[in-house]
Amino acid sequence: MINSAYWQEHDHELGDFTLQSGAVLRSARLHYHQFGALNAPKNNLVLLPTYYGGTGASNRPWADDPASPLGGGDYCVIIPCLFGAGESSSPSNTPPPQAGPDFPLTSIADNVTAQQALLTARFGGATPRLVMGWSMGGLQALQWAQAYPAAADSVLAVCATAKCYPHNRVFLEGVAAALTADPAFAEGRYPVPPARGLSAFATVYAGWAYSQAFFRDELYRTLGFASIEDLLQYWVEDHLSQDANNLLLQLRTWQSANLLPAAGEKARSHGPGILMPSSTDLYFTAEDATRDATSMGMECRVIESRFGHVAGGPGRLPEETRCIFAAASELLAATARE
Repeated sequence: MINSAYWQEHDHELGDFTLQSGAVLRSARLHYHQFGALNAPKNNLVLLPTYYGGTGASNRPWADDPASPLGGGDYCVIIPCLFGAGESSSPSNTPPPQAGPDFPLTSIADNVTAQQALLTARFGGATPRLVMGWSMGGLQALQWAQAYPAAADSVLAVCATAKCYPHNRVFLEGVAAALTADPAFAEGRYPVPPARGLSAFATVYAGWAYSQAFFRDELYRTLGFASIEDLLQYWVEDHLSQDANNLLLQLRTWQSANLLPAAGEKARSHGPGILMPSSTDLYFTAEDATRDATSMGMECRVIESRFGHVAGGPGRLPEETRCIFAAASELLAATARE
């Protein structure tokens, strides 16, 4: 098990960073967490991109868990933080004229381009042995396979699909509408956090994050919540600590995702890849992931779970996590090289 004291945090300055849209993010910065060091052959680097609303520390359980294939100290584990999540450049930490609602739209491709720039500048251009992510982290893993097929030895995308499908997009519009309907949101120029909007956002989102069986069979009790009301209160308190503009920027990044080959284009040749959807995910559905795996030339391995989307969350559920670690171990073994 990795001792949390051995994790380090760093910033990589990207300078004026041209985005996929053509806009320029001024004085862009990629924040990352790191455990371990790159070895001489440069073959032990693992990337764990962060998920929607997650901090770098929230991804650490994938390395800290005693059962993790990453926890023995053999790997250089890098957790690059998503633009807009509050650690890398975000609406909440960027000065005018790009502060708050004036922050430019970022894409999944922008995040991966920044990560590649980090590896070039600070890790000698090392090729990741594995890129592994949950939810929006999974989108980033798939972007590595699509945009840089020779630069990632393997990818593992957990509870993700290769694009934001229409029903997924409508779900996101619903939670965004709940947030922005609060008059205190003030078109993103709020002097104080829009508490009612953030609370509404969290409450609506909680209904999508889990499955119907999760609520019907009272599985929230296994997570330590005595009632649905307790669970919802936890979600509200968590979202009251987040910045509204940050949430919206990440949401728009998510909605813009489309990592599938263009019509008539064959999937690019890449190393081994696995999509691992949850059988009960309500928005990154197993059906869509199965189709996307075929389009991208990857394996689809469904996690049988009644916990919906959160089945794949780092450090959340022991049985589901064992399935994820087994897949990661296989990919690491398949890409072993001197």
